[in-house]
Amino acid sequence: MTTRQLHLNAFLMSTGHHEASWRLPESDPYAHVDLAHYVHLARIAERGTFDSLFLADGPQLWNNLAQRPAGALEPLTLLTALATATEHIGLIATASTSYNSPYNLARKFASLDIVSGGRAGWNIVTTAGAEAARNFGLAAEPAHAERYARAAEFLDVAQKLWDSWEDDAVVADKAAGVWGDDTKIHPPRHEGRYFSVAGALNVPRTPQGYPLLVQAGSSEDGKRFAARYAEAVFTAQQTIEDARAFYADLKSRTAEAGRDPGHIKVLPGIVPVIGSTEAEALAAERVLEDHIVYTHGVNRLENLLQLEPGTLELDGRLPDLPPESAIEGAKSRYTLVVDLARRERLTVRQLVGRLGGGRGHLTFAGTPEQVADAIETWFTQGAADGFNIMPAVLPSGLDAFVDHVVPILRARGLLRREYGPRRTLRERYGLPRPANQYVTPALARA
Repeated sequence: MTTRQLHLNAFLMSTGHHEASWRLPESDPYAHVDLAHYVHLARIAERGTFDSLFLADGPQLWNNLAQRPAGALEPLTLLTALATATEHIGLIATASTSYNSPYNLARKFASLDIVSGGRAGWNIVTTAGAEAARNFGLAAEPAHAERYARAAEFLDVAQKLWDSWEDDAVVADKAAGVWGDDTKIHPPRHEGRYFSVAGALNVPRTPQGYPLLVQAGSSEDGKRFAARYAEAVFTAQQTIEDARAFYADLKSRTAEAGRDPGHIKVLPGIVPVIGSTEAEALAAERVLEDHIVYTHGVNRLENLLQLEPGTLELDGRLPDLPPESAIEGAKSRYTLVVDLARRERLTVRQLVGRLGGGRGHLTFAGTPEQVADAIETWFTQGAADGFNIMPAVLPSGLDAFVDHVVPILRARGLLRREYGPRRTLRERYGLPRPANQYVTPALARA
């Protein structure tokens, strides 16, 4: 029995990750703005002893309104509410370094970490797409490399802000009339290419020091950024061979950056469709595929591939396309989708069907045992430290995973049976609390 255990994250998305999930009789088309829905999902994931849950986000209206539920509650606000409805599970939100300022965002994540007792995580994104850029007064999105350069400085400033209070800055000496020690406050006084930030954060240092840092880009720029900063990486691979190559590459880059490779956890996404028999699971998958509106999928695919509307023929194959190096948007997802279509010789119709379940993440229909086998294989053969669980339909898909797959993983010694004494999200991921950059080890021991 292995002592190494899976890290599981529940990626929550309205009625589920399949784009047609909202059309099923069981689904609530208004779930995306229903707090009770998300509380219910969080408690299911906590029952399954997941490390964390995750909410994606972007500063633009996703999709057209005809396709699927669009618009989303602001994730930090929603996670603050979920912090009061849960006890153990980590709470990870996406926030953009391209369309935020370090001071405000560092304060928001510090506040969530304090409110939740040390359970906050930040999925750091640079935000691709011209739509988002135009929402912030830009004529076009910044270049890919430019977005990552800004993100690196953003992270450096955020870490200075989270460290701007020493842990013992609050004295609370009522007799002496001294609440805090000003000598233990360290204003960043940062002057850089993108940001100028003078003062200390107006929130004390948090239970975790700073939130778990998550990253989801798999381009060359993304992997360099992850090796330097990330502690968990959400990624998408279609085959175990690709996943093993990504895993080895990222661990190697992390070591080259002077970090412990064990301190970066790789979590590929998996979209499980679970049935009591394989035939039942495949039938459930077909029901979802039968509800896809293909014109929506083609429009979305043309947007991803940066093609003019009307370029793609539903029963044809992808045309000749530029290499990833010519793309300024979501580079790694562009490459994944093109490679999938070429490798399996898919028509546009077939490709849209494959992407409808998980937008390029691995989709898997099978029995609980088959799902557990797939997870165990990737985990034990150097392809993953855990998984981003992305149920096709919510809440039923998460219920099925927790009720039927989790017990198998526990029986195999791959997953905890209870949360135990570790309280913070960092502790759950086996990560140390970061030292304050303004305090030397000798001073910390004094």
